[in-house]
Amino acid sequence: MSIELLQGSCHCGAVQFEVRTPLLPASRCNCSLCRRKGALMSPPFPAQELRITKGEDALTLYQFNTRVARHYFCKHCGIYPFHQTRLNPQNWRVNIGCLHGVDPYALEAGLGDGASLSVVEDA
Repeated sequence: MSIELLQGSCHCGAVQFEVRTPLLPASRCNCSLCRRKGALMSPPFPAQELRITKGEDALTLYQFNTRVARHYFCKHCGIYPFHQTRLNPQNWRVNIGCLHGVDPYALEAGLGDGASLSVVEDA
């Protein structure tokens, strides 16, 4: 079964991308960053399934704690469109709310325990 090519962008449209990822199981994470950004994330997918089609120069990188995961944000509107994962840096996840034509509120979501992976307090 092939996975549909999905289009996505940040809020202002400076960053645009396409991705092949299932939407389920969608999840949230309870680490300090994810608690604050509140995004619903796709399941992990291989890096080659994500292609930035516009605005790579509009992305800014944020890393914390072990500095393995790479969280990207649009430097213009502040939206988080995707990140490289910590547990397997070959995998990425997208913010489902950035995908065109997908209603993140219509999806069931699990909870990942990122807080237990922290090496610093409250991270």
